Amino acid sequence: MSYVVVARYLTHPDAQDRVLALLDEMTRHSLAEPGCRSYRVHQGTEEARTIVLVEEYDAEADFTAHCASAHFREIVLGEVVPLLVSRDVVRLTPREVAP
Repeated sequence: MSYVVVARYLTHPDAQDRVLALLDEMTRHSLAEPGCRSYRVHQGTEEARTIVLVEEYDAEADFTAHCASAHFREIVLGEVVPLLVSRDVVRLTPREVAP
């Protein structure tokens, strides 16, 4: 079982390139964290200002630790969030399919 987080961002006009560069840095830090299985950044094809992150962790506690990290506070909260019009975060657990 894992813990998945999907974050959807809409950047201010012309801020998407800066946000993507910051998220490249965030990806490197996140993938080095214990319990981080994957951290992928996607950009909208129809609306370039739409950015979606799909993150997977071993457990919810690993995501909680991720949010408490210095790099999350500095990069995401300090630099990315001010460049956003909106930010939605959905926390998920995979659904097991019965055989």
